[in-house]
Amino acid sequence: MSLDIVDTGQTKPEDSLTVLGVRVDRLTQRETLEGIDRLVALRRESEEPIECQQVITVNTEFIIEAQHNQPFRQCINEAAMVVPDGMGVVWATRYLGKPAPERVTGTDTLPEVARLCARRGYRLYLLGAAPGVAESAAERLGVLAPGLQIAGTYAGSPAPEEEEAICECVRIAQADVLCVAYGAPAQELWIARNRSRLSVAVAMGVGGAYDFLSGRKPRAPKLMQNMGLEWLYRLYREPWRIWRMLAIPRFMILVLLKGRKTA
Repeated sequence: MSLDIVDTGQTKPEDSLTVLGVRVDRLTQRETLEGIDRLVALRRESEEPIECQQVITVNTEFIIEAQHNQPFRQCINEAAMVVPDGMGVVWATRYLGKPAPERVTGTDTLPEVARLCARRGYRLYLLGAAPGVAESAAERLGVLAPGLQIAGTYAGSPAPEEEEAICECVRIAQADVLCVAYGAPAQELWIARNRSRLSVAVAMGVGGAYDFLSGRKPRAPKLMQNMGLEWLYRLYREPWRIWRMLAIPRFMILVLLKGRKTA
């Protein structure tokens, strides 16, 4: 796994599997946070510059997109950590005989990352979403994680012409962890393109997490989350997402037909 790039000592080959050609790491949320902590501490302690490491929370839509989007697939497979966001991915790991222990969603992980940053004195930067949303999310995270240092917030866009200026803003802010909310695959590809010039230790795409934290969009009831039906609630709230949701049955069919051949 790619964490070996910085030799955290955390990962082993048996911690990963391949689902339709896309890597999935069998990590819990706690292990993911421990990995992020190691990466930040290592960069802070190192006398030599260490390139930013990418964390990806992969769901069924990611894996379907990666079937025809080779740069996106490469981006996922080369990340430091690729954790299962979505019950469809967890189901696939079980079917393939190497079950992931749990879902590790970007929405649930972001507040825990904030608490980690508050405990350890790391600085968190929130990039992306609509203007004003990251600021509202930062306020909420400050409540959830007292003592959190928000290095900065900025909406920006994933447009290539903005990349240099955004990376400079993050550098000046002296952030340790960068969360990016441009939606997939734009946010993951943005991070991958800019890893070499990002001054942070860790960068992670978080999708709609700022919208949920800020209260701009309601999240599914806890029962539906636990049952793996969050996608159904989002479809109810946003019927236009039906075309994206078709990735779920397609994903399941592909895993049943080809999953064991590509694992």
